[in-house]
Amino acid sequence: MDRLTSMRVFSRVIEEGSFAAAARELNLSPAVVTRLVADLEEHLGARLINRTTRHLSLTDTGESYLDRVHHVLTEIDEAEALATASSAEPRGQLRVLCSPAFAVHQLAKHLKVFRARYPRVSIELSVPGPVETVDENFDVTILTEGRRPLEGGFVARRLARSEVITCAAPEYLDLHGRPLHPRDLADHEAMVPNFMRELTFHTRSASVDGPTESFTLERPRAGLSTIHTDTLYAAALAGMGITGLPSFVAEEALLENALERVLPCWHLLSTTLYAGMPTRKHVPARTRAFVDFLVETFGGEDRDPWLIAAGCETQTSVPSPRGAKKKLASVA
Repeated sequence: MDRLTSMRVFSRVIEEGSFAAAARELNLSPAVVTRLVADLEEHLGARLINRTTRHLSLTDTGESYLDRVHHVLTEIDEAEALATASSAEPRGQLRVLCSPAFAVHQLAKHLKVFRARYPRVSIELSVPGPVETVDENFDVTILTEGRRPLEGGFVARRLARSEVITCAAPEYLDLHGRPLHPRDLADHEAMVPNFMRELTFHTRSASVDGPTESFTLERPRAGLSTIHTDTLYAAALAGMGITGLPSFVAEEALLENALERVLPCWHLLSTTLYAGMPTRKHVPARTRAFVDFLVETFGGEDRDPWLIAAGCETQTSVPSPRGAKKKLASVA
């Protein structure tokens, strides 16, 4: 007896409510369906179904067994779907949710490579605003973990760590001076998000037990306040003042010397970027391919690839003020 076939037939008989209806759905004869269920009962040594001329009902044993059968069949179906997904060519529409800043400064420039690799996958990209949890309406959600840990029933793969750094246009710093300590920011034009009430900086020591320093700056007088990251970015490029930007936003401007990192020995804030999926069940090949591509592109490690590329990782000691350029002016 094919026990798996008998289990599927038994489950379908209960779903359809009769042996005849199950036989039609399974394209089997009623006699075969009846025999398979009878063989299953004989194998188990227990009656599963109470039969009358007009009605079928599960016995107590049948109810318990059906629950386990559903679990077994679901696991088998998922295993088959997983194997099919891993071997099938990625195709179809992929729905991706992402923050605008990451979409503009990172994702867009890498999609050409993904499309060349998987030409049968089309991408629908949604960029409504900050993203902190997985949306089940999307195949992949690119989200960030900051001060609060990720929560929810989803699968997430790390892409990279991104540090929020203070930076400004070199022209602005040439005119107004380069801060040596976070307290010096009070003398500069600041551009900060609306929700920031204070900024806490700290130094990093090369050794675990080495000396560190922390400094909290009350919200500076802001020449520009907005939660829109690209507006802060554009204003910094225009020389309006000093702002904080995620490294993945500032990377190209740092490489081109259009922006300069301010206070390179001081750490402000780090976030971790993840590619999240609602569940592992029946994940299409296109989804797996895209997540694997993102991990490959951004490294998948607990480090900041954008500051590494720009050559301005956070240093582990504070330089002596004697070697620093003197501040030329202050802005009230």
